[in-house]
Amino acid sequence: MSSSAEIVSFGEMLIDFVPNVSGVSLAESAGFIKAPGGAPANVACAVSKLGASCAFIGKFGEDEFGHMLVDILKKNGVNTDGVCFDKDARTALAFVTLKADGEREFMFYRNPSADMLLKESELNMDLIKKAKIFHYGSISLITEPCRSAHMSAMKAAKEAGALLSYDPNVRLPLWSSAEAAREGINSIWTYADVIKVSDDEVEFLTQGDPTDEKNVLSLWHDGLKLLMVTDGEKGCRYFTKNFKGAVKGFAVNTVDTTGAGDAFVGSFLCSAANDSSIFEDENKLREALTRANACGAICTTVKGAIPALPDLAAAQKLISSSQ
Repeated sequence: MSSSAEIVSFGEMLIDFVPNVSGVSLAESAGFIKAPGGAPANVACAVSKLGASCAFIGKFGEDEFGHMLVDILKKNGVNTDGVCFDKDARTALAFVTLKADGEREFMFYRNPSADMLLKESELNMDLIKKAKIFHYGSISLITEPCRSAHMSAMKAAKEAGALLSYDPNVRLPLWSSAEAAREGINSIWTYADVIKVSDDEVEFLTQGDPTDEKNVLSLWHDGLKLLMVTDGEKGCRYFTKNFKGAVKGFAVNTVDTTGAGDAFVGSFLCSAANDSSIFEDENKLREALTRANACGAICTTVKGAIPALPDLAAAQKLISSSQ
């Protein structure tokens, strides 16, 4: 595999333990199935599955789970030249369930986990500087030394001319408080060229109604090329300097929404890497977002994030059948 990739995704990859029976709380579950998780890793696999070159940068424990996760990246065609291992810390674990009322419940085991201990000196700067797009979340901002590594990687990518893509992916249980989460997420807001937020995240970040355009636009900053808001099965909204609108979603038989946002982001980043004029051409942007919506929808029809990520043919098939 070449030591460069069009899209580089930075952050955490972990193991999600999901109850083998749906609709129960973590305490009620009698057994768990292990599934690879972590939004930046899901995005990397989504990109690769859609045919663009992608690398993942992150740190794993020198343990069975760490090696298992890196093997999953490789099997999904993701470049792992930016991956490193920590012999003293464990790979992160999360227990995740969707309760009967539709609420997700998370319990994280990171005390600290290897991904939190990634140091600036361990970054594969060559990979970062060659990327067309550098993508990241906010979990890597929570603790040092990973926060400094994140800042350093982001600045190096920006200086090398990469497009910076940010999906904050709010996980409140990992932050010390809601206020700390808002502050941490906002601390790098103005670096990004492209930001994707869910309607729930708009509500959390603005503390206002996510359907109110004024609230959404309070998240805009002058350096931004595109702000995308995902509205679940309803589709998404988009805002650029020159135009704004909404693109309808797809009706599918939803089984598990895990990874749907990452499938959406992966698809959009493939389109942006392929043609940077989509930020100025509304028709091209709408086409890219239609495909991203299709990828997000397909991802909800299968349990687990990475196994559910679609390829281009599946996305095109859903689009054609819905026309």
